[in-house]
Amino acid sequence: MNGEHQAYIGLGGNLGDAAGTVRTARQSIGALIGIRELAFSSLYRSAPMGPSDQPDYVNAVMKVATTLAPLELLHALQQIEQTCGRVRTGERWGPRTLDLDLLLYDELVLDSEVLTIPHPGIAEREFVLYPLAEIASNLKIPSRGPLRELVQNCPLRGLSVIAHD
Repeated sequence: MNGEHQAYIGLGGNLGDAAGTVRTARQSIGALIGIRELAFSSLYRSAPMGPSDQPDYVNAVMKVATTLAPLELLHALQQIEQTCGRVRTGERWGPRTLDLDLLLYDELVLDSEVLTIPHPGIAEREFVLYPLAEIASNLKIPSRGPLRELVQNCPLRGLSVIAHD
């Protein structure tokens, strides 16, 4: 692919077979035209960020090469979420079958109504930072600093590896 960009995608879910859904989403992302998987982290279990009366989450991070523009990639990810049964209720941090977040896209810094890159919560979320560090330990997060430093300043909060994919 010419004109390739590197992007990092956060995958997570906590309803149904969450690990299976994350694995299905990985395959679906890799099957998109204009996408090539470069790396995939282990699967992690994390406590829910929102209401505590919901199941733990399964999370992972995927690195891809893509010829898609950021908004095209976002829309493709949202289509995969819908295919996997995601229903957007407007409830913040509620349970969901699948959540796909565009975390990083090259060194791009973007803040629009539709998309913010780097992802706004990237520097504080252990379920993003640790899987990201597993596959890209030397990464520098635009406007946030070296990934290693962000990881050092982020407690695990019960995060654990559940599968090496």
